[in-house]
Amino acid sequence: MEISELKKLKKQNKIKESKKDYIYYVICGVILTILALVVIYPLYYIVIASISNADSVMKGDVWIYPIKLTFSGYQTLFNNEDVWRGYFNTLAYTVLGTIFNVALTIPAGWALSRKYLPFRKLIMALLIITMFFGGGLVPYIILCRSLGLYQNPLILIIGGGVSVYNVFMCKSFFESNVPKEVLEAAEIDGAGEVRVFFDLILPIASSIISVMVLFYAVGHWNNYIDAYIFNIDKSFYPLQTVINGMLNSTTTGEGEVVIEQMRMATQIKFTSIIVATLPILILYPMIEKHFGQGVLVGSFK
Repeated sequence: MEISELKKLKKQNKIKESKKDYIYYVICGVILTILALVVIYPLYYIVIASISNADSVMKGDVWIYPIKLTFSGYQTLFNNEDVWRGYFNTLAYTVLGTIFNVALTIPAGWALSRKYLPFRKLIMALLIITMFFGGGLVPYIILCRSLGLYQNPLILIIGGGVSVYNVFMCKSFFESNVPKEVLEAAEIDGAGEVRVFFDLILPIASSIISVMVLFYAVGHWNNYIDAYIFNIDKSFYPLQTVINGMLNSTTTGEGEVVIEQMRMATQIKFTSIIVATLPILILYPMIEKHFGQGVLVGSFK
Protein backbone atom coordinates (compact mmCIF):
# COMPACT_ATOMS: atom_id res chain seq x y z
CA MET A 1 0.00 0.00 0.00
CA GLU A 2 1.37 3.41 -0.92
CA ILE A 3 2.09 6.12 1.62
CA SER A 4 -0.53 8.43 0.11
CA GLU A 5 -3.21 5.76 0.58
CA LEU A 6 -2.18 5.28 4.22
CA LYS A 7 -2.53 9.00 4.84
CA LYS A 8 -6.01 8.97 3.28
CA LEU A 9 -7.07 6.09 5.51
CA LYS A 10 -5.80 7.94 8.59
CA LYS A 11 -7.76 11.03 7.64
CA GLN A 12 -10.90 8.99 7.06
CA ASN A 13 -10.59 7.17 10.40
CA LYS A 14 -9.76 10.32 12.35
CA ILE A 15 -12.43 11.28 14.85
CA LYS A 16 -13.89 14.69 14.12
CA GLU A 17 -13.71 17.09 17.00
CA SER A 18 -16.56 19.41 17.87
CA LYS A 19 -16.38 23.10 18.71
CA LYS A 20 -16.70 22.23 22.38
CA ASP A 21 -13.56 20.12 22.10
CA TYR A 22 -11.62 23.02 20.57
CA ILE A 23 -12.88 25.39 23.27
CA TYR A 24 -11.80 22.89 25.90
CA TYR A 25 -8.33 22.62 24.34
CA VAL A 26 -7.98 26.40 24.20
CA ILE A 27 -8.97 26.81 27.85
CA CYS A 28 -6.56 24.06 28.92
CA GLY A 29 -3.81 25.64 26.84
CA VAL A 30 -4.35 29.04 28.45
CA ILE A 31 -4.38 27.58 31.96
CA LEU A 32 -1.23 25.53 31.35
CA THR A 33 0.52 28.54 29.81
CA ILE A 34 -0.28 30.65 32.88
CA LEU A 35 0.94 27.89 35.20
CA ALA A 36 4.13 27.55 33.15
CA LEU A 37 4.77 31.29 33.42
CA VAL A 38 4.16 31.19 37.16
CA VAL A 39 6.83 28.49 37.47
CA ILE A 40 9.32 29.76 34.88
CA TYR A 41 9.32 33.50 35.64
CA PRO A 42 10.84 33.23 39.16
CA LEU A 43 13.68 31.19 37.69
CA TYR A 44 14.11 33.72 34.89
CA TYR A 45 14.06 36.59 37.38
CA ILE A 46 16.81 34.98 39.44
CA VAL A 47 18.98 34.71 36.33
CA ILE A 48 18.53 38.35 35.23
CA ALA A 49 18.85 39.63 38.81
CA SER A 50 22.14 37.78 39.25
CA ILE A 51 23.69 39.73 36.35
CA SER A 52 22.05 43.10 37.10
CA ASN A 53 23.27 46.02 39.14
CA ALA A 54 22.52 45.46 42.83
CA ASP A 55 20.99 48.93 43.28
CA SER A 56 18.56 48.31 40.40
CA VAL A 57 17.55 44.98 41.91
CA MET A 58 17.03 46.52 45.36
CA LYS A 59 14.91 49.34 43.87
CA GLY A 60 12.73 46.82 42.02
CA ASP A 61 13.66 48.08 38.54
CA VAL A 62 14.59 44.62 37.25
CA TRP A 63 11.56 42.88 35.74
CA ILE A 64 12.01 41.76 32.15
CA TYR A 65 15.70 42.18 31.30
CA PRO A 66 18.95 42.79 33.21
CA ILE A 67 19.90 46.39 33.98
CA LYS A 68 23.52 47.58 34.01
CA LEU A 69 24.97 44.16 33.23
CA THR A 70 27.52 42.99 35.79
CA PHE A 71 29.07 39.69 36.84
CA SER A 72 30.50 40.90 40.14
CA GLY A 73 28.40 38.41 42.11
CA TYR A 74 29.86 35.47 40.20
CA GLN A 75 33.36 36.89 40.55
CA THR A 76 32.90 37.18 44.30
CA LEU A 77 31.73 33.59 44.56
CA PHE A 78 34.28 31.98 42.27
CA ASN A 79 37.20 33.96 43.70
CA ASN A 80 36.40 32.51 47.12
CA GLU A 81 38.33 29.31 47.83
CA ASP A 82 35.74 28.24 50.38
CA VAL A 83 33.12 28.07 47.63
CA TRP A 84 35.20 25.68 45.53
CA ARG A 85 36.01 23.58 48.59
CA GLY A 86 32.31 23.55 49.50
CA TYR A 87 31.42 22.49 45.97
CA PHE A 88 33.82 19.55 46.18
CA ASN A 89 32.55 18.59 49.64
CA THR A 90 28.92 18.74 48.53
CA LEU A 91 29.62 16.60 45.46
CA ALA A 92 31.33 14.02 47.66
CA TYR A 93 28.54 14.04 50.26
CA THR A 94 25.87 13.82 47.56
CA VAL A 95 27.44 10.98 45.59
CA LEU A 96 28.52 8.86 48.56
CA GLY A 97 25.42 9.64 50.60
CA THR A 98 23.04 8.82 47.75
CA ILE A 99 24.80 5.51 47.10
CA PHE A 100 24.53 4.69 50.80
CA ASN A 101 20.84 5.66 50.93
CA VAL A 102 19.86 3.70 47.83
CA ALA A 103 21.88 0.68 48.94
CA LEU A 104 19.75 0.55 52.10
CA THR A 105 16.37 1.61 50.70
CA ILE A 106 16.03 -0.69 47.67
CA PRO A 107 16.81 -3.97 49.50
CA ALA A 108 14.56 -2.89 52.40
CA GLY A 109 11.67 -2.18 50.03
CA TRP A 110 12.16 -5.53 48.27
CA ALA A 111 12.34 -7.46 51.55
CA LEU A 112 9.14 -5.85 52.90
CA SER A 113 7.32 -6.64 49.65
CA ARG A 114 7.82 -10.38 50.29
CA LYS A 115 5.02 -11.83 52.39
CA TYR A 116 7.23 -14.66 53.64
CA LEU A 117 9.61 -12.22 55.40
CA PRO A 118 9.72 -13.18 59.13
CA PHE A 119 8.12 -10.59 61.43
CA ARG A 120 7.12 -8.55 58.37
CA LYS A 121 4.09 -6.92 59.98
CA LEU A 122 5.99 -6.07 63.14
CA ILE A 123 8.82 -4.46 61.16
CA MET A 124 6.34 -2.43 59.11
CA ALA A 125 4.55 -1.29 62.26
CA LEU A 126 7.81 -0.15 63.83
CA LEU A 127 8.76 1.73 60.67
CA ILE A 128 5.38 3.44 60.50
CA ILE A 129 5.72 4.59 64.11
CA THR A 130 8.94 6.41 63.23
CA MET A 131 7.04 8.37 60.56
CA PHE A 132 4.78 9.93 63.21
CA PHE A 133 6.92 9.99 66.35
CA GLY A 134 10.56 10.97 66.78
CA GLY A 135 12.92 11.31 69.70
CA GLY A 136 13.89 14.85 68.78
CA LEU A 137 17.16 16.57 68.02
CA VAL A 138 18.88 16.22 71.40
CA PRO A 139 18.60 12.38 71.63
CA TYR A 140 19.76 12.23 67.99
CA ILE A 141 22.87 14.28 68.79
CA ILE A 142 23.55 12.15 71.90
CA LEU A 143 23.29 8.98 69.80
CA CYS A 144 25.63 10.36 67.14
CA ARG A 145 28.10 11.45 69.83
CA SER A 146 28.09 7.93 71.31
CA LEU A 147 28.77 6.53 67.83
CA GLY A 148 31.70 8.89 67.28
CA LEU A 149 29.91 10.86 64.58
CA TYR A 150 29.78 14.22 66.37
CA GLN A 151 32.17 16.70 64.71
CA ASN A 152 32.71 14.00 62.09
CA PRO A 153 31.93 14.80 58.41
CA LEU A 154 30.78 11.19 57.95
CA ILE A 155 27.48 12.23 59.58
CA LEU A 156 26.73 14.24 56.42
CA ILE A 157 26.93 11.00 54.42
CA ILE A 158 25.34 8.35 56.63
CA GLY A 159 23.04 10.55 58.74
CA GLY A 160 19.40 9.78 57.98
CA GLY A 161 20.41 6.77 55.91
CA VAL A 162 16.86 5.59 55.20
CA SER A 163 13.62 7.43 54.53
CA VAL A 164 10.70 5.27 55.66
CA TYR A 165 8.44 6.92 53.10
CA ASN A 166 10.86 5.95 50.32
CA VAL A 167 11.08 2.39 51.65
CA PHE A 168 7.30 2.01 51.44
CA MET A 169 7.31 3.54 47.97
CA CYS A 170 9.83 0.90 46.86
CA LYS A 171 7.77 -1.80 48.57
CA SER A 172 4.67 -0.80 46.64
CA PHE A 173 6.65 -0.66 43.40
CA PHE A 174 7.96 -4.20 43.81
CA GLU A 175 4.53 -5.54 44.72
CA SER A 176 3.07 -4.05 41.53
CA ASN A 177 5.85 -4.69 39.02
CA VAL A 178 7.49 -8.03 39.80
CA PRO A 179 5.57 -10.89 38.11
CA LYS A 180 5.11 -13.96 40.27
CA GLU A 181 5.83 -16.16 37.25
CA VAL A 182 9.37 -14.77 36.96
CA LEU A 183 10.10 -15.51 40.62
CA GLU A 184 8.64 -19.00 40.34
CA ALA A 185 10.74 -19.70 37.25
CA ALA A 186 13.86 -18.50 39.04
CA GLU A 187 13.05 -20.69 42.04
CA ILE A 188 12.60 -23.72 39.78
CA ASP A 189 16.00 -22.99 38.20
CA GLY A 190 17.55 -23.03 41.67
CA ALA A 191 18.27 -19.31 42.03
CA GLY A 192 18.64 -18.13 45.60
CA GLU A 193 17.36 -14.90 47.12
CA VAL A 194 20.61 -13.02 46.53
CA ARG A 195 20.84 -14.01 42.85
CA VAL A 196 17.16 -13.24 42.27
CA PHE A 197 17.62 -9.77 43.74
CA PHE A 198 20.74 -8.85 41.76
CA ASP A 199 19.96 -10.60 38.45
CA LEU A 200 16.18 -10.14 38.20
CA ILE A 201 14.93 -7.45 40.57
CA LEU A 202 17.50 -4.69 40.10
CA PRO A 203 17.11 -4.57 36.28
CA ILE A 204 13.33 -4.30 36.72
CA ALA A 205 13.72 -1.61 39.38
CA SER A 206 15.65 0.90 37.24
CA SER A 207 12.79 3.44 37.32
CA ILE A 208 12.29 3.40 41.10
CA ILE A 209 16.07 3.47 41.63
CA SER A 210 16.27 6.59 39.47
CA VAL A 211 13.56 8.26 41.54
CA MET A 212 15.32 7.33 44.80
CA VAL A 213 18.58 8.74 43.43
CA LEU A 214 16.86 12.03 42.65
CA PHE A 215 15.10 12.27 46.03
CA TYR A 216 18.20 11.48 48.08
CA ALA A 217 20.58 13.52 45.91
CA VAL A 218 18.43 16.64 46.26
CA GLY A 219 18.28 16.11 50.02
CA HIS A 220 22.05 15.82 50.34
CA TRP A 221 22.70 18.71 47.96
CA ASN A 222 20.42 21.09 49.88
CA ASN A 223 21.59 20.04 53.33
CA TYR A 224 23.35 22.83 55.20
CA ILE A 225 22.05 22.79 58.78
CA ASP A 226 23.68 19.49 59.82
CA ALA A 227 27.15 21.03 59.51
CA TYR A 228 26.12 23.56 62.17
CA ILE A 229 24.29 21.08 64.38
CA PHE A 230 27.18 18.63 64.55
CA ASN A 231 29.85 21.35 64.73
CA ILE A 232 31.72 20.15 61.65
CA ASP A 233 35.08 21.74 60.90
CA LYS A 234 34.78 24.60 58.39
CA SER A 235 37.08 22.84 55.92
CA PHE A 236 34.39 20.17 55.55
CA TYR A 237 31.46 22.55 55.11
CA PRO A 238 29.14 21.74 52.18
CA LEU A 239 28.42 24.42 49.59
CA GLN A 240 25.08 25.47 51.07
CA THR A 241 26.66 26.06 54.49
CA VAL A 242 29.46 28.10 52.94
CA ILE A 243 27.00 30.29 51.04
CA ASN A 244 24.83 30.72 54.13
CA GLY A 245 27.88 31.88 56.05
CA MET A 246 28.78 34.35 53.29
CA LEU A 247 25.28 35.84 53.34
CA ASN A 248 25.28 36.17 57.13
CA SER A 249 28.70 37.83 57.11
CA THR A 250 27.43 40.58 54.79
CA THR A 251 24.66 41.80 57.09
CA THR A 252 26.62 43.46 59.89
CA GLY A 253 27.99 46.98 60.14
CA GLU A 254 26.83 50.58 60.23
CA GLY A 255 26.02 53.43 57.82
CA GLU A 256 27.58 53.18 54.37
CA VAL A 257 29.11 49.84 55.32
CA VAL A 258 25.63 48.36 55.74
CA ILE A 259 24.51 49.69 52.34
CA GLU A 260 27.56 48.23 50.62
CA GLN A 261 27.10 44.93 52.41
CA MET A 262 23.43 44.85 51.34
CA ARG A 263 24.54 45.34 47.73
CA MET A 264 26.99 42.49 48.07
CA ALA A 265 24.41 40.28 49.80
CA THR A 266 21.93 40.94 46.98
CA GLN A 267 24.47 39.92 44.35
CA ILE A 268 25.57 36.84 46.24
CA LYS A 269 21.98 35.81 47.01
CA PHE A 270 20.92 35.44 43.39
CA THR A 271 24.20 34.13 42.03
CA SER A 272 24.45 31.52 44.79
CA ILE A 273 20.97 30.22 43.94
CA ILE A 274 22.05 29.60 40.36
CA VAL A 275 25.41 28.11 41.33
CA ALA A 276 23.82 25.84 43.95
CA THR A 277 20.85 24.62 41.87
CA LEU A 278 22.50 24.17 38.47
CA PRO A 279 23.76 20.59 39.09
CA ILE A 280 20.28 19.45 40.21
CA LEU A 281 18.71 21.11 37.15
CA ILE A 282 21.17 19.16 35.01
CA LEU A 283 20.45 15.90 36.86
CA TYR A 284 16.66 16.06 36.66
CA PRO A 285 16.25 15.76 32.84
CA MET A 286 18.38 12.62 32.92
CA ILE A 287 16.00 10.97 35.40
CA GLU A 288 12.73 12.57 34.30
CA LYS A 289 11.80 9.74 31.90
CA HIS A 290 11.73 7.32 34.86
CA PHE A 291 10.15 9.75 37.29
CA GLY A 292 6.48 9.27 36.36
CA GLN A 293 6.63 5.49 36.33
CA GLY A 294 8.67 5.23 39.50
CA VAL A 295 6.56 7.62 41.57
CA LEU A 296 3.09 6.75 40.27
CA VAL A 297 3.55 2.98 40.26
CA GLY A 298 5.44 3.06 43.52
CA SER A 299 3.06 5.39 45.32
CA PHE A 300 0.83 4.35 48.20
CA LYS A 301 -2.42 2.62 47.22
